[in-house]
Amino acid sequence: MTEMTCDLLVIGGGPGGYVCASRAARQGLDTVLVEGRRVGGTCLNVGCIPSKALIHAADLYHTATLQAGEGLCGVTVATPHLDYGQTLDWSGSVVDKLCSGVTGLLGNSGVKTLTGWAHFRDGKTVEVDSETGPVTIRAAKVVIATGSQPVELPGLPFGPHTLDSTAALALADLPARLAVVGAGYIGLELGTAFAKLGCKVTIVEAADRILPQYDDKLTRPVRRRLEELGITLKLETRVKGWAQEGQELTLSGPEGEETLAADKALVTVGRAPNLDGLSIDELRLRHDGPFLEIDDQCRTSMRGVYAIGDVTPGPMLAHRAMAQGEMVADLLAGHTKRWDKTCIPAICFTDPEIVTAGLLPSEAPEAETGTFQFRANGRALTLGDTEGFIRILARPSDHVVLGIQATGPGVSELAAAFAIAIESGLRAEDIAATIHAHPTLGEALQEAALGLTSMANHG
Repeated sequence: MTEMTCDLLVIGGGPGGYVCASRAARQGLDTVLVEGRRVGGTCLNVGCIPSKALIHAADLYHTATLQAGEGLCGVTVATPHLDYGQTLDWSGSVVDKLCSGVTGLLGNSGVKTLTGWAHFRDGKTVEVDSETGPVTIRAAKVVIATGSQPVELPGLPFGPHTLDSTAALALADLPARLAVVGAGYIGLELGTAFAKLGCKVTIVEAADRILPQYDDKLTRPVRRRLEELGITLKLETRVKGWAQEGQELTLSGPEGEETLAADKALVTVGRAPNLDGLSIDELRLRHDGPFLEIDDQCRTSMRGVYAIGDVTPGPMLAHRAMAQGEMVADLLAGHTKRWDKTCIPAICFTDPEIVTAGLLPSEAPEAETGTFQFRANGRALTLGDTEGFIRILARPSDHVVLGIQATGPGVSELAAAFAIAIESGLRAEDIAATIHAHPTLGEALQEAALGLTSMANHG
């Protein structure tokens, strides 16, 4: 058995893990990273990146089909053709480029990368079933960054016809009839994309509305677009299982039981920490529900063992994991750091997109609100899509910005501006007094702030 020693062992090569390993190594720590598959994790390989590539390709095809009909903005084209194989090849090439970039980053940083599956022997000793045989690693510090995995539904285990998001993105052929179980952001993103690619999509949700964590005003434009795309939405309805696998699902809803014709079922009801196979019980770490309990420096209950990303409580977002990985690397390199982030922006790449940063209206019921609709925004009009708005929540006493939400075309690119405003403790007056370039969607942020502080110029 091969033996290694190091200052830092990072288990998991996703966004949090590779950022932590690379940053630690560049600050002089002898660092080893263990990853069972390709570096980049779920986000890069089978999640965020390929799904956004699919969404972009679906938008292109959908636009072409509209242009082939009555035309758009005076542009008419012949009947469009979709070669889904080429779409998958293009998406794969994007993933390959990013994976190569991460591999290069780790190598250039001096990280020793080991492909294999790790399990703990104790808090400082990990055994790895690597491609070349078993390896024992003794590390002064260990970071657990193994991410999350899809949750299965009772009575609907994953298989040839019941897909998680990874399997859906790997389909060689588009299903004629797709049932999406769960109207959260993953289900809506992929369901919308497949509908634009020509699938007959039905979304089944147990709650009484889509994206239940958000208010109706924020999600209403998305629901209207689902209707325009011909997507059937079944709320307050549960899937009991396959009546005939690959043909019909059995549903239970307000009107009792019914069947739904479907070739595939995409289950998107949530994700759970991926701690399988780590022999984590050997460490007897404290848990917070299914997650590993951590403090404000990402330390677990065992000295020298840290945890970041989806295995810890908090939003399961790649950028949160990266920020935690950055902090832990700096801590281990001797810097003083604590987790003191005010907001973690979140984006739903639905149609239209949704962005939230800071507090939601339900979390700040006393906040003053300033809203500006995109139908009065010049850039939105020139894009031919005026659906949506930007909304600012401010503290009544001093107008400090507590939260910003937006839904509309391309609003994902405004997420950084929203987060900066909140993280910097800006007041609505600061945003209102800042000149915003014209014509841009970002002007709606200034107009919403003006609506709070004096009056909107175009409202």
